[in-house]
Amino acid sequence: MYLDAASAPSETARSLITWRDLLAEYNATGANPLGLLPAYRLYRHQVYGQLAGRYGVDNVFILSAGWGLIRADFLTPKYDITFSAGADKYKKRSKRDRYNDFRMLPDDCCDDVVFFGGKDYLPLFCNLTREYRGRRFIYYNSGSPPGLPGCTLIRYQTTTRTNWHYGCARDFMAGRITCCSEA
Repeated sequence: MYLDAASAPSETARSLITWRDLLAEYNATGANPLGLLPAYRLYRHQVYGQLAGRYGVDNVFILSAGWGLIRADFLTPKYDITFSAGADKYKKRSKRDRYNDFRMLPDDCCDDVVFFGGKDYLPLFCNLTREYRGRRFIYYNSGSPPGLPGCTLIRYQTTTRTNWHYGCARDFMAGRITCCSEA
């Protein structure tokens, strides 16, 4: 199974069920006949696996432009959708695209949530977590903090401009930076 921006996950598959509902059904069966990968393994960078190994797949969530906020162990097909401004138009999710994003954070939880990601993903993160009862910590690396009410913003000092959040996540796991005990 492979999806791209031309077949958005909220669009209808088999004319009766959306791709999103089909994927949720597939995950609910407990079987994996198509050999889909858990979300944390779908991405090439090793930091996803390191986070899942350190904190457990039930405590790591992936913010996906194609699927929303999904658990690290959620079986996911390969897809090519992004918020990145430099991406080809057919891959880029725009604000006018209609998505019914997953929001897999448990409703009965109020643990701290820490976000490592680029600025293009912040609006989706804030939208999908706005009702979350726990504290939300966001690392950023721009010169001025993003305007995100209800979130604790922490500047991550780095000279890396592309994919800086991978280093941030590694520093967090190593204890070189913290957030939750400081807030």
